[in-house]
Amino acid sequence: MKLYNSLERNIVDFIPINDSEVSMYTCGPTVYDYAHIGNLRTYLFEDILRRSLEFLGYNVLHVMNITDVGHLSDDADDGEDKMLLSSRKKGMSVWDIASFYTEAFFKDCERLHIEKPHISCKATEHIDDMIALIKRIEKAGYTYEAGGNIYFDTSKMPGYGKLALLDRQNQISGVHIDIDSNKHNPRDFVLWFTKSKFENQAMQWDSPWGRGYPGWHIECSAMSMKYLGETFDIHCGGIDHLSVHHPNEIAQSEAATGKKWVNYWIHGEFLLMDQGKMSKSKGGFITLQSLIEDGYDPMDYRFLVLGAHYRSQLVFSTRSLDTARTSRQNLTAKIRSLLEEIGVNCGNELPYSQKSPDNPYIEQFKEDLRQDLNMPKALSRIWAVLKDPDLPSRERLSTAFEMDNVLGLGLKNECVAASELTPEQKTLIEKREEARSLKNWSESDRLRDELLSQGIVITDTPSGTKWTVKV
Repeated sequence: MKLYNSLERNIVDFIPINDSEVSMYTCGPTVYDYAHIGNLRTYLFEDILRRSLEFLGYNVLHVMNITDVGHLSDDADDGEDKMLLSSRKKGMSVWDIASFYTEAFFKDCERLHIEKPHISCKATEHIDDMIALIKRIEKAGYTYEAGGNIYFDTSKMPGYGKLALLDRQNQISGVHIDIDSNKHNPRDFVLWFTKSKFENQAMQWDSPWGRGYPGWHIECSAMSMKYLGETFDIHCGGIDHLSVHHPNEIAQSEAATGKKWVNYWIHGEFLLMDQGKMSKSKGGFITLQSLIEDGYDPMDYRFLVLGAHYRSQLVFSTRSLDTARTSRQNLTAKIRSLLEEIGVNCGNELPYSQKSPDNPYIEQFKEDLRQDLNMPKALSRIWAVLKDPDLPSRERLSTAFEMDNVLGLGLKNECVAASELTPEQKTLIEKREEARSLKNWSESDRLRDELLSQGIVITDTPSGTKWTVKV
């Protein structure tokens, strides 16, 4: 497999530390608000990466953090804690804010068929790990105290900022020179804040340096090393982390351990609006729920994201989402057409044939994945399969379903076994059939709408009524 490693600025062979075992850490959400669809594009790309690795035979251990403290409104130690700002704005405690938006985030992930990490770790539950790591950094001689806070001294770290090429620049991207007068160098960053930063900080813990709370950057280092070890395979995140957050993570981690921390850095590009990058700070960001309320299926958005390479900027518009919806609906219609062709009603068990060990479509699909996750090309393979007249319909379906283990569009869920219906739902279908036979169209429509409210989609065809259980 070949992946673009941001550290090397090149597509390179992926060679895990331990044969077929892959250790992967992904920067998770700061749970102060709903995730917008730009955020969700990053989690979708990471989901595709994990699914692809597993499809190719790797065993993946996926760890993701939940940032519920310490992330200031500017990534470089400027502004206020995002959790505090949200708490003040919404009139809720910071703990309730964190709980509410963590649940909302995972609900969005579920609706987008993003697989849950094997380990989701909250920053507030790993304060002791962060303190222990800061002690190691301090012992190694990379810290200083100023104004009550503990800072990382970047001048003592050879090659600091190599990930973002900051070692070749005079200034750090996104950092203002006059941010913090306590800093010896504008590139330095906080490992531990005390009350000197915010006297009314709601979340505080005792530490050797005073009562306070951790800086944002130290969280990822401490939690990733706790679960994946001091050197692991893959670290993912959005491209916006390339300039500040990830260089700081590398510096503090390698200062503590004295060895290379991560082998492959993989970043997903921005989702763009007409006026630039989608941002919560600018207001007016779009959530998944708002798309649903506008009549879109979450899979329409997933399909849109699959159509662009993860390292390419994707411009979002209603027109592009409409096109994705139409394409996805055509895909599912083809699935249903093949089911009808082989005489399988949507209420009957789906056909699954044995995997063909030399299936050329699957081999081509795997090669697309190996080439730095070429999902636009991989997505085109499923169309080639479904339209191949020389391939038996049953084999076309089973191959498409196999590919969907990576695409994650839920194609198997378009039609499910009749046993999935409750007795009450089966009765409603029977009553609707009776109403139709009596030409009682108003009652037929009412029953159809009632079934739809329960997720049962009714389709009347020349060969009879069919139903689909939408997930």
